[in-house]
Amino acid sequence: MDITLHNSKMLHLMRAKGLELFYRNGYYNTSVKALVEDLGISEKEFFKNFQSKEDFFISIAQNLILQRTLNLLIEPVAYKQSPFPLILDVLDAQLLAAENNDNDFGFMLSNFINEFNGRNSRINKYLLDILNIWEINLNSILKKGQLDGYLNHQIDSSSVANHIISSYFGVRTRMVEGNASTLRLQYLQQMRYYFYSISQKQAA
Repeated sequence: MDITLHNSKMLHLMRAKGLELFYRNGYYNTSVKALVEDLGISEKEFFKNFQSKEDFFISIAQNLILQRTLNLLIEPVAYKQSPFPLILDVLDAQLLAAENNDNDFGFMLSNFINEFNGRNSRINKYLLDILNIWEINLNSILKKGQLDGYLNHQIDSSSVANHIISSYFGVRTRMVEGNASTLRLQYLQQMRYYFYSISQKQAA
């Protein structure tokens, strides 16, 4: 096997296991000692690849956390189509995956943003950049829907995007407490009502 490919796979495995540990216990509750024990490597091997625990987490954010957030993005369609069913389908798929995950501790991006807020601006910048990608994507989809006549032209698409993200953060946090299926269905139903209320039909 190519050495570069082997190293790439090893680093991916390290990041995946590290993310699992950070997600379960929190960044500040996870020591380098706990990391290397979980990864099955020595501290020397760890620091050969990463300068610090902070750099290790940033590499995780740039790769795995970014990739998981990209699952919430929606590709713009070339033809006229309401953005609302597309957004609902993506949200439902992610909520259903969380509902069926026995090791769900809430929305990963939201958890880490809350943990690092006011404590580590360097890491939080990477996380907020990822959040910004999602927000820009949602705003683009909604603006296209506005141009295509599905979203009321008096509605601020950026505000709608922020509402979707904030409410998603909230329901993912609530789902950890229990009644995940009920919360998922209630959330989706409320989002349908909300989307109907801001649709272009209401302006007619």
